[in-house]
Amino acid sequence: MCLSLVLVVASVSALNLALPDLAVGLSASSSALTWIADGYTVALAALVLPLGAVGDRFGRRKVLLAGNVVFGAASLAAAFADSTSMLIVWRVVMGAGAAMIMPGTLSTITASFPVAQRSRGVAVWSGFAAAGAVLGMLAAGALLEAWSWRSIFVASAVVAVASVAAAAFLAPETKDPSPGRFDRTGTAATAVAVGGLVFAIIEGNENGWTEPPVLAAVAVTVLGLAAYVFFGLRAAEPLLDPRLFRKAGFRAGTLSVLVQFLALFGFFFIGLQYLQLILGYSPFKSAVALIPVGVVVLSVSKVAPLLVERAGVRWALAGGLMLLAGAMFWLAQLDASSGYLPFLAGLIPAGVGIGLTGASGTSAIVSSLGPEQQGVASAMNDTTREVGSAIGIAVMGSVFSSHYRDALPAAIGKLPPPAAEAVHRAPAAGLEAAARLGSAGPQTADWVKDAFMSGLSASLTVVSVILAVAALACVLVAPGRRAGGTGPYGPEHAEAEAEDSPVLAR
Repeated sequence: MCLSLVLVVASVSALNLALPDLAVGLSASSSALTWIADGYTVALAALVLPLGAVGDRFGRRKVLLAGNVVFGAASLAAAFADSTSMLIVWRVVMGAGAAMIMPGTLSTITASFPVAQRSRGVAVWSGFAAAGAVLGMLAAGALLEAWSWRSIFVASAVVAVASVAAAAFLAPETKDPSPGRFDRTGTAATAVAVGGLVFAIIEGNENGWTEPPVLAAVAVTVLGLAAYVFFGLRAAEPLLDPRLFRKAGFRAGTLSVLVQFLALFGFFFIGLQYLQLILGYSPFKSAVALIPVGVVVLSVSKVAPLLVERAGVRWALAGGLMLLAGAMFWLAQLDASSGYLPFLAGLIPAGVGIGLTGASGTSAIVSSLGPEQQGVASAMNDTTREVGSAIGIAVMGSVFSSHYRDALPAAIGKLPPPAAEAVHRAPAAGLEAAARLGSAGPQTADWVKDAFMSGLSASLTVVSVILAVAALACVLVAPGRRAGGTGPYGPEHAEAEAEDSPVLAR
């Protein structure tokens, strides 16, 4: 299950390192690069919840195997794409395959593990869910050192084949033994709402928030959410009962996972540029520089259930988010001459916060639903992660870009027009232009780097405030420590949560 999970998560982050190669190899515009990266996320975020319900109904193992086949075939086709349009199409198909895979990875663990071992299984899953992004960048960096961007897709296809074999031989089949009617209205409403939201975030960040397509996407999102609530409250067996958000564990877990991934992937978006543009690291060295956060996440995820047992889910979630907030605020204080060690000093507490929040937040969500609904619980957890990732990149990207441009000195206007335009367009283009300016180059490069750090500081400060507010919200709304020392993982928790839920009570 973790092999399939890493395949899905790594495909979100790995392509970030290949975007410069894609811009040259396929003559991709900035807008095309955005959709090559995020077409996958749109399909995954929009489809993961309904496809989790399909797995509950027809068998999670069957859907996971089919998803790996779809993912592998689309990835291999993407490796031979000869235009940006074709690559975007295959990335969307890969996202649909990933949406078939991801719910089954967690729901198979929670449905088949004994209760006494379930928290450990969820903790390992959570660790790989966070560390998979780093593993993906590490693999992509190594491949790009020797081959072109096409090698990333070939490697993904090979891993998909291995995932099919592993699941076919090792994974048990689990499903809802008494499935009800499939909620088509809820499926359509959630897919439209999530897809519209992610589309609006991507296009709003790229082209402006007042553009007609963006406003239309926002309207579609609002209508989709309204339809989900309206019909969900009236359906006998809704896809995801809106009443579940009344439950403290479900609500707090969803919030913490959303904000955690908002910070994580927003940080990757900015942090990779810091390593490559400011410190001058290669793609592979940049990925290696992020290994410490992956190691810490995996280690903390394994002990997170014990910490929750002792302190309770409320303080585990709040503490993890505050650690992550502090790490982001520390990183916001870096300047162009700081180097790697201060950067590393921020990575360590960030990894602790991610490991603690990810494991406890995911467990709070899946513990809110019974064994027969673990596909939907897993898919809700996955949807929250993908939407959080998209929001994080959009928010941090917008704040970074505006502060970067504002921090550029007026003297940039005295440069040759092509160089000035490149500096204003993006830091990478500005540094490339500076390298060709002769005697004016070093000063121009310093201006670009200082402006970059201004954007980095502003974006990380905004995220640290969001994390701190979410930590306070978890203190107020998350469930406290359960009696009997079982925390949110044991049967006592499941029974207590069931009393509050019309779905579980029924």
